[in-house]
Amino acid sequence: MTLTTIGLDVAKLVFQVHGVDENSRAVLKRKLHRHEVVTFFEELPRCTVFLEACGASHYWARLLTALGHEVKLIAPEAVKPFAKKGKKNDAVDAAALCVAGSRPEIQFVPIKSVAQQAVLALHTARSLLVKQQTMLANAIRGLASEFGLVVPQGLHRLEELMVQVTAEASVPAEGRQALIVLHAQLQAAAERIVMLEEQIVVHARQNASARRLATIPGIGPITASLIAATVGDNITAFTSARHFAAWLGLVPRQHSTGGKPRLGRITKAGNTEIRRLLVLGATSMVRRAETWNSAAGIWLRGVLARRPVRLTTVALANKMARIAWALLTRNDVYRAQGRSKVAAGAAA
Repeated sequence: MTLTTIGLDVAKLVFQVHGVDENSRAVLKRKLHRHEVVTFFEELPRCTVFLEACGASHYWARLLTALGHEVKLIAPEAVKPFAKKGKKNDAVDAAALCVAGSRPEIQFVPIKSVAQQAVLALHTARSLLVKQQTMLANAIRGLASEFGLVVPQGLHRLEELMVQVTAEASVPAEGRQALIVLHAQLQAAAERIVMLEEQIVVHARQNASARRLATIPGIGPITASLIAATVGDNITAFTSARHFAAWLGLVPRQHSTGGKPRLGRITKAGNTEIRRLLVLGATSMVRRAETWNSAAGIWLRGVLARRPVRLTTVALANKMARIAWALLTRNDVYRAQGRSKVAAGAAA
């Protein structure tokens, strides 16, 4: 029997290989240490290799493709239904990859280039630092409040708070020192965020897809750069604008039965960071809905008249995602219908 398909469960040190023939019968089960993987696939005849999409899988996909194999990535949620119930180990996962990859309805994840992953690393680092910045700010406010020192909301107000901490004689030296250390860490995080954002903006200006996306009201250079780096030239993998919005988790859950449609909250599936930035951008546009007099602005005000603000924000984010799909698919820029009194500003 000829080996035709391999399911490769990727790990840090030990990899699990599950190979099947043209009749889907298992003919190979083997563990490989990390240093053995390249040698093993160099000696193997050309075949199709299925990997579960994760951080390291794109690296291995590029490497195995260079060795002449056809590599396809499968989303983890698409592999899970084919794993044996009650069993969770590397061998089971590798076998499930072979089964999932043979199903005609499976949608494969495009392999990212090194350049894409480099830009996405900038976004990941920025997102982490923004979270740490929020945590540090909350910690400073919380500790200062224990000594009766409070200022209004806003990161810029923390300087005022630190002045009070320094001047207040009732704050013990140990408490003052703790707050000074946290504030220094907050300032360092802010400086690094600015540095990363500058590099992201450079990418947004140089990338053609990001420049097109930035013409959409509510989408700024950071959001445009993230979408361009994540999707890139693989927008054709989404058959429709609704498919793209569904991938971002911006469509309602369905609990339909007996021919009766029942829709719930959005699924929140797919890329969390893109969805978050789109919602933030939509929030900024909702706030200026009264001065947004294009066709999209009129539609937005109509939805606001019938629905709560939060629901309207998510609906606008869904609309923005669909517009993004259209622009990337047609290689076009956004052209507002109607006239607007003020230019729509970039949100993120």
